[in-house]
Amino acid sequence: MMFLSFDLPLFPLILTLIVLLLFIPYKMFSSASKTHKNQPPSPRKLPIIGNLHQLGSNPHRSLQALTQAQGPLVLIQLGSVPVLVASTAEAAREILKTHDVIFANRPKLSIPDTLTYGSKNIAFSPYGEYWRQVRSIAVLALLSSRRVQSFKRVREEETRLLIDKIGENCGSLVDLGDLLNSLTNNIVCRVALGRTYHGMKFNDLLARFAYLLGAFSVGNYIGWLSWVDRLSGLEARTKKVAEEFDEFLEVVLEEHINKKRTVEEGDIAGENYESQDYVDILLDAQRENTTNFTLDRDVIKATIIDVFAAGTDTTFAAIEWAISELIRHPKVMKKLQKEVTEIAQGKSMITEEDLEKMHYLHAVLKETLRLHTPLPLLISRKSTEYVKLMGYDIPAGTQVIINAWAIGRDPSLWEDAEQFKPERFLNSSIDYKGMHFEFLPFGAGRRGCPGIQFAIAINELVLANLVYKYDLALPDDVRGEELDMSEYTGLTLHRKFPLLVVPNPHF
Repeated sequence: MMFLSFDLPLFPLILTLIVLLLFIPYKMFSSASKTHKNQPPSPRKLPIIGNLHQLGSNPHRSLQALTQAQGPLVLIQLGSVPVLVASTAEAAREILKTHDVIFANRPKLSIPDTLTYGSKNIAFSPYGEYWRQVRSIAVLALLSSRRVQSFKRVREEETRLLIDKIGENCGSLVDLGDLLNSLTNNIVCRVALGRTYHGMKFNDLLARFAYLLGAFSVGNYIGWLSWVDRLSGLEARTKKVAEEFDEFLEVVLEEHINKKRTVEEGDIAGENYESQDYVDILLDAQRENTTNFTLDRDVIKATIIDVFAAGTDTTFAAIEWAISELIRHPKVMKKLQKEVTEIAQGKSMITEEDLEKMHYLHAVLKETLRLHTPLPLLISRKSTEYVKLMGYDIPAGTQVIINAWAIGRDPSLWEDAEQFKPERFLNSSIDYKGMHFEFLPFGAGRRGCPGIQFAIAINELVLANLVYKYDLALPDDVRGEELDMSEYTGLTLHRKFPLLVVPNPHF
């Protein structure tokens, strides 16, 4: 789900370089320090910072360039931390399947640790029994097929609200990305928290939270320069967002506890499983003490945070990239509109029952996820023991990055790899569920994303209805192929510039 963003603020970066130049004697990393003889190839590196300077603001692209010259496995040095980069399907298979257990752990990163109550959430907690149990709770309460299906009404209602809001602005300029962000936040809030939470303050908090999860902390890689994070204000901003989110979650928990108390005191029949939201189920598990660990408030809040971190940002980004590509490829748009229109048969809205027949819609989404992998470098892993990997010696404690974005654009795997061609997925068995290592938008193995069904259900329904109801044009008579597709990489791969469109009724 995440690596990190190297978009360092200019002041701390300059300050760090000055410190290095003035006070650190020139000393190249010695090859004598290698624990094992047969290590993967490595690009040349600088003293102290290693290869940090080569990564830039879009590390998935920088790492692709580095590894193309070196091979499927490349060992880079980020400060004092050795990092193994895998950029081919074969390497990903070895890490995520053959040696999955060895690479199932997470490195300890200061910012996620602060934001998730000491890494008590699913995404960043260490591999082990605790992780297995909190993941199991989330899957049963929110992400199983039955639970995802039970949220059908919520998805359809919020999609209708989105369509109606766009309809009120037909012929006018709208920020589609902003509307999609609100849609996914509303769906997640309703199924996880029981109701929506509107307002600029809440949206701003979520935006700052997502940004910080992808921010680069100097101290994680050059420990004695951790003061740079304090001087730049990064540490203070992280603590402030953590405190604000904690205050919000405390309000949510108290609302649910009071609601439960009111039901019990009123001698009203309790809610059934299907009508309960995620917080209700977590609180029930806490009261019934059904886990082998203490399900305290911090654990509950950390698992709620997982839903927002993984369920909103990546989901709306995928729909936004899909619409962007359809605008740039009008023939693909027309083909998709033809399919959804024929299957809808004049209905006011497309329902989820219609989606199963929309094979070209599925292909469009798959092709979008291939070209614009939501988490281009997935979430970093860390080896727990020495392993022989594709003939190379990999010591315990090595961080691992899988460049899923680069694998999705590998010309040896994909014909016309840089082109948007949904047809490649028609009559193809390749799927995004973690069994095909040339296509890993949700990762694979034990630490693969458990929310695939949850995300895809939203993506398909929203995209189908958008193209069914509206033609989307760029403002000022800009042609579709001229749409700027620049990226911004943080926690998630986003468009760098807002997706501003002028909607008009399709029929």
